[in-house]
Amino acid sequence: MSVKDLKTKNPAELKEKLTELLKNQFDLRMAKGNGQLTKVNVLKEVRRDIARVKTIIRQNELESINAGNK
Repeated sequence: MSVKDLKTKNPAELKEKLTELLKNQFDLRMAKGNGQLTKVNVLKEVRRDIARVKTIIRQNELESINAGNK
């Protein structure tokens, strides 16, 4: 997932993507606990994608706050 792609999305799409990633993370954690997950590095990738989405959401919030103060 690229940051450029995330920056072009609107806040509703970003929140939808975040929900999807959190669900995916939960499923991967359950698979790991059951011993069904063979590629453990996928968890790391999903965790970083979640952080990227949250960062973009926060940047958008700060930009809107700063735009309102001017």
